[in-house]
Amino acid sequence: MKKLFVAVALVMGVGTSVAFAGNMSTNVCAVASINEFKPVDVKDLPQVVQDAIKKDYADLLVKEAAVEEDEEGGKTYKVVLVNQDNEESTVYYNENGEELK
Repeated sequence: MKKLFVAVALVMGVGTSVAFAGNMSTNVCAVASINEFKPVDVKDLPQVVQDAIKKDYADLLVKEAAVEEDEEGGKTYKVVLVNQDNEESTVYYNENGEELK
């Protein structure tokens, strides 16, 4: 008798799932990044960006740098910094050497 009860419960559960599955809808919005950062040598960073790093992060070392150019030709610089404990932090600058938050 217990087996019959369990079987009926399973059938009803599956049937209910199928009945409500048609009523479910999702709104998914996919965002694709058009631009991407391309690696550059630290020495190739604009002097204003290099000066800003030296001023604001004098005690950190630059591990890597990259640049991204938008549709209007504006550039954003991504700089990965490393402290003495080998902990990384990433800072972004515009072409004027201003840090982006």
